[in-house]
Amino acid sequence: MDLVLNVADHYVLTPYVFPASWPEEGALRQILSLLVLTNLGAAVLYLGLGAISYFFIFDHNLMKHPQFLENQVRREIKYAMTSLPVISIPTVALFFYEVRGYSKLYDNVHDSPLGWPGLFLSMISFLLFTDMCIYWIHRFLHHRLLYKLFHKPHHVWKIPSPFASHAFHPVDGFMQGLPYHIYPFMFPLHKVLYLGLYVFVNIWTISIHDGDYRIPLAITPAINGSAHHTDHHLFFDYNYGQYFTLWDRLGGSYRHPSALLGKGPHDLIRKLQAEGKLGEDRGKGRGSKEE
Repeated sequence: MDLVLNVADHYVLTPYVFPASWPEEGALRQILSLLVLTNLGAAVLYLGLGAISYFFIFDHNLMKHPQFLENQVRREIKYAMTSLPVISIPTVALFFYEVRGYSKLYDNVHDSPLGWPGLFLSMISFLLFTDMCIYWIHRFLHHRLLYKLFHKPHHVWKIPSPFASHAFHPVDGFMQGLPYHIYPFMFPLHKVLYLGLYVFVNIWTISIHDGDYRIPLAITPAINGSAHHTDHHLFFDYNYGQYFTLWDRLGGSYRHPSALLGKGPHDLIRKLQAEGKLGEDRGKGRGSKEE
């Protein structure tokens, strides 16, 4: 995060925001700067990537599904934009320790004992480590003593849109994001790669809520895509994983996507329309309200 902070200091914060008496390395200034940058970055990534997915990838036909809520997209955005500033507070504490040099983030490839191969290995290990942690955190949040308090708000969206991706209770959102932040305190990671992975994580989180169930057949058994995650929203106790299906298979919580078996949300919509139980006007009416 110090790369982003340094750029912001150089071009904006030092010349235009903070007085000269506030040094760039001052703790208070760094905390305030990180708080602003974290909230701004989160909003830009969420709204920007979410909008791209919503307008160009998300199948708006899903709005006809009986479990797609009235004004759902607006409600998802409102909930996320209310939660993100709260999530940013403990997140900034972790970013502050990164900036202060307590993490194992490094600047140059030569600082890695494995050089360029180490860069590739750290990327793989980041995905495997965070996928494992998120699986267990996610499953833990489904415990009956915690679910209603923290995770239930995210399961309101039975048929999610891309904007449901960040629509979490703040405690839920921070806990599921925690593995991304603790990884660089445990393992060496290049700073630029860390930023790239942070953006990728946001893209992936949106993609598994985008309603695009297409996935190459060869990787369907291994990759946790939108079809898998939609079944998690619908059937609750399955497909907790983030990127891969490995831990769901090991934990006995894997479910082959119903959308890939002809029993998914689109199939229900077609069935209801064929039976005359779901008119076109209803679907269009919902779509117009959301857009």
